[in-house]
Amino acid sequence: MDYTSLLWRKFSFPDPIRIRRCQKMPELGPKILFFSGGSALNKISRTLKHYTHNSIHLVTPFDSGGSSARLRDEFTMPAIGDLRSRLMALADETVLGQPEVYKLFNYRLDKTGSLTELKQELIRMVEGQHELITPIMEPMRQLIRTQLSVILSRISANFDLRGASIGNLIIAGGYLNNQQQLDSIVFLFSRLVGALGTVQTIVNSTYHLAAELDNGDIVIGQHNITGKEKAPLATPIKRIFLSESPIDCCPIKCNVLLDRQDMIKNADLICYPPGSFYSSLLANLLPVGVAESIKSNPNLKVYLPNLGLDPEQLGMGLVQQVETIIKTVSGESTMNSKGILDFLILDSRYFNQQATSDIDTIKSLGVDILVAPLVKDASLYYDEDAVSQFLVSLV
Repeated sequence: MDYTSLLWRKFSFPDPIRIRRCQKMPELGPKILFFSGGSALNKISRTLKHYTHNSIHLVTPFDSGGSSARLRDEFTMPAIGDLRSRLMALADETVLGQPEVYKLFNYRLDKTGSLTELKQELIRMVEGQHELITPIMEPMRQLIRTQLSVILSRISANFDLRGASIGNLIIAGGYLNNQQQLDSIVFLFSRLVGALGTVQTIVNSTYHLAAELDNGDIVIGQHNITGKEKAPLATPIKRIFLSESPIDCCPIKCNVLLDRQDMIKNADLICYPPGSFYSSLLANLLPVGVAESIKSNPNLKVYLPNLGLDPEQLGMGLVQQVETIIKTVSGESTMNSKGILDFLILDSRYFNQQATSDIDTIKSLGVDILVAPLVKDASLYYDEDAVSQFLVSLV
């Protein structure tokens, strides 16, 4: 790639022309691609859909906690919880959408109900008698009932349905009913909820996330890394990798799917977003082909860091975060950000808290810094509208 041929423009924020254009015609909005998973980006995604219907969200299928873990254990399948969660964030919530389907897919079974009661509720859904099923029009109602019927017939007698997401069960049923092909059921799910954007897993593998710590210990399982379901790690993470086994350390490589490569190569803007740094962001960069696709895209790449405490970032400052992203994509120890990361985006107050030496070090890596008021007053949370307007102003 000859980067000397690139043309750059003056950037201003807010850019009223680009913002108004996107608000008026979001169906023609920019293809902003996020490497993410988890729920950290959901609020921003829910706002961004008012500016573009073409955002792309590549999420990890390596989650090993919560109700997703139960489905993974039961059917040896990719994790689908983050996939469902992001699709719901992008769902069309206007009168043009499907509010009855949206409500059903967001519904969870009672966390305290008995196995018998929860199975009976699922049976009522399959039979079309549940109050959340009856308002849904055909043929969508039959499609949903079919997927739930598959799940009901396949789960073991002691499968724990407490707190189970109906959306997850529908996707899992479709996965099992379509020769374990995830993409086709994701497409159907997207159409059912009227998703105003594209959501895909980075790969459709059943592998597990693993981490090597600075002290040499190996931790397997996303839920053991995030510090949310289990106690936070006491030793910093040195690197992450994929394991074929959820129990034993069996390192394995996998290839990113070809259509995902095309999405990355053709995105108008690539954003490394906030969220669990290793298990949500960097995990998406592990499959073979992702790094080359990023580097072959000549458009801007930006990093929007976490504001609050991320247990996975133990001992990491901004410099280390930027360096880790660059090293993960480059695969080299030398620090060369060209084609990998152009800008670090910082909120004004957050920027003022950073040491001058850290800012200088980041700039010396070839990463410039863009500063804007992006945080809600007196909080540690991004203003979703400000971030959305900032991102579309960049394109």
